[in-house]
Amino acid sequence: MNFDILTLFPEMVENGLNTSIIGRAKEQGSISIKAHNIRDYTEDKHKKVDDYPYGGGAGMLMQAQPIYDCFLAVKEKIEKEGKKAPRVIYVTPQGKTFTQSMAEEFAKEDNLVFLCGHYEGVDERVLEEMVTDYVSIGDYVLTGGELPAMVMIDAISRLVDGVLNNEESAQTESFHNCLLEYPQYSRPEEWRGKRVPDVLLSGNHKKIESWRMEQSIQRTKERRPDLYEKYEELKQCEQYLLHNKLHHMDMIEALRRGNAQLLYSGNDGVLMKEKISGIYMLTATDKENGERILSYVHKEEKPTLFVSHQEFMNDRICEEFDLHTENECLQWVYTRKEPLPIPKGMDIRRLDSIYSSTIREQYKICDAAYIEERLESGSMYGVFENDILAGFVGMHKEGSIGMLEIFESYRNKGYAKALEAFCINSQLKQGFTPFGQVIEGNEISMKLQKSLNLYPAKGKVYWLTKN
Repeated sequence: MNFDILTLFPEMVENGLNTSIIGRAKEQGSISIKAHNIRDYTEDKHKKVDDYPYGGGAGMLMQAQPIYDCFLAVKEKIEKEGKKAPRVIYVTPQGKTFTQSMAEEFAKEDNLVFLCGHYEGVDERVLEEMVTDYVSIGDYVLTGGELPAMVMIDAISRLVDGVLNNEESAQTESFHNCLLEYPQYSRPEEWRGKRVPDVLLSGNHKKIESWRMEQSIQRTKERRPDLYEKYEELKQCEQYLLHNKLHHMDMIEALRRGNAQLLYSGNDGVLMKEKISGIYMLTATDKENGERILSYVHKEEKPTLFVSHQEFMNDRICEEFDLHTENECLQWVYTRKEPLPIPKGMDIRRLDSIYSSTIREQYKICDAAYIEERLESGSMYGVFENDILAGFVGMHKEGSIGMLEIFESYRNKGYAKALEAFCINSQLKQGFTPFGQVIEGNEISMKLQKSLNLYPAKGKVYWLTKN
């Protein structure tokens, strides 16, 4: 992730973002932060970047020319690297209020440009020319956009792979699944007459997790009733999906992992967008309700991937969004809590982009860009024999286990079972329910799922993709 900040005070931004977790992430190369001084691009010999506003009024206005030339320099550099044009965020009280879900959306980008205004604002013409997002951090006025830009960069950076050491930390903090974080305690056990709750000293992890959930719910209800209403909506949605648990596990896990954007939820069906992959998911009681629920897809949205949980909706979805049925799959779910045994001596490692061409040659179902992205995100693993890659497996964006392939000369050695067991154990460690989707007719994979004690859903899911 690369951040470029257009500002009149680059030292302020750089000094503020060079410490703690963000500073460490910069040093490690997980993120890049570059502040660009707008004054360096002015054509005025006195380095002037502001002027009086037309029509009168108090204060001065930042001029269009130096801002735009500064932006062009950044944009040209990004495009020379073969990257798409960046999203440009103008920090303004007039923008949409910044939220955790917005941070998650921005974290998917390769490049973000922040424009920090000053004085009475910025010439409207340059905003129209370059800005893609208008964002505010709250209903109050600051002297400039640098502090809000730093707040947003901090929040976004935490969601970038490699920035946080603990895989769970970004998933267990406030606002995950619309709940505030539970209270936490450290040594000593008693301070000023106040003791650490006994349950935290019990060593009973099940009771500890239950207590923490109760505390999160109670704290959210008391301090953020608006968030609690959203939490209640998510729980009601989950209860509906649990009536056919195995069939809906992809949707249930999207909810539980905090990755679901609910577009509709009722006793007649659920429509959501999985925020990491951008996949739309729909389930409905019947065709009439399904067609009505489908209208909740935002008119400006044009889905390129849709997962339908009932065949009777396929034709309508395909007609509406110019899609076609790509695959019919059966969902398999690991319902136990105990990790699976992996034979001793199995050499399983996380894969990087070095193996990109090898994986592309062996696995034709996913395109090259998707495979590269999965490798870069650290979501693919390989099994090695005598230091030679013998097969691989991956975690799909929406959370399912897949992309499993063992090279022909290494088959029938237990490698496929070991790789999938490795992924299942990794998912369990993060508190997830492991699941995968097997294309209809793949009997070898279905036998593998049974051997690993996964259970199949009774109904199919249908992957609908762009023509």
